[in-house]
Amino acid sequence: MLKTKFTELAGIEYPIMQGGMQHLGVPQLAAAVSNAGGLGTINITIYPEMEDFRNAVCEMKRLTDKPFAVNISLAPGLNMGEKIHQYIDVCGEEGVSVIETAGRNPAEFVPHIKEAGIKLIHKCAGVKYAKKAESFGADAVTIVGYEVAGHPGMDELGSFVLINRVASSVSIPVLAAGGIADGKGLAAALALGAEGVVMGTRFVATNECTIHPNFKEMIVNSSETDTMTCQRSIKNMARYAKNDQSAKALKLELAGAGLDELMPVISGKLSQTCYRTGDTQGCVFAMGPAAGLITEVKPVKAVIEDMVADAGKTYKKLGDILG
Repeated sequence: MLKTKFTELAGIEYPIMQGGMQHLGVPQLAAAVSNAGGLGTINITIYPEMEDFRNAVCEMKRLTDKPFAVNISLAPGLNMGEKIHQYIDVCGEEGVSVIETAGRNPAEFVPHIKEAGIKLIHKCAGVKYAKKAESFGADAVTIVGYEVAGHPGMDELGSFVLINRVASSVSIPVLAAGGIADGKGLAAALALGAEGVVMGTRFVATNECTIHPNFKEMIVNSSETDTMTCQRSIKNMARYAKNDQSAKALKLELAGAGLDELMPVISGKLSQTCYRTGDTQGCVFAMGPAAGLITEVKPVKAVIEDMVADAGKTYKKLGDILG
């Protein structure tokens, strides 16, 4: 047991949450995280039909009796209005304990989430957004540093500064995301004031992740310099692995391409196909520089147990240094 305000809030053993990764946040992976003592997450964007979403939630309940989260993206391009309320209804009916929102301000959905008895975590990228989330009733915030895979903040601030600043600026629990893949990262985040961590890249390189093994090996064989960012011009900056497709996206952007021209290159449907076939060069692939810390593919349970043990060793070493 590693007790923090976040573990108490979520009812979990370890302060480690799996990010709600597009195409990959499915029951097979999420249940493994929850069963290992963390907080697994499934992603609504994988389930556009409500029946499929309910089936996924029910599958989670068959695979684990531990708490789990549902990620609800409120990104402008995915604004589904009234349909979001339908997802919340299913979460309430099926006993989901945590909803994580990301993208735009979720204030309009907060009363519904709270009425359903669900805890709310809001993902954001800066102090002002964390304060806003606290003001509209979020139970916790995830703060994403520039190192995060997927969508970092436009201010390009690193995790170390952001974790420290946000933890000092709000009274609700703060989860740290970006650049964390081992126990040293967990220990550092807790030392900076976070109550837990959120990981994506580390959980992709696990046995239970449903992505093709070629992508897992890509992570293992990558260094911390093998990622890049693009999409600044369309106000939706993203961090991807350096490959043929991300290079193409950046080239188009630098030539002045808008969203309509970029979409065929950064398309989620394209990524979904490549994740299945193993074509690591044919799609953009969200990967953080934490890949440089990942040296092997292993079971989720081993990832979490090794992190916790390593964090303990790190704190003992610090205790010896500080006397």
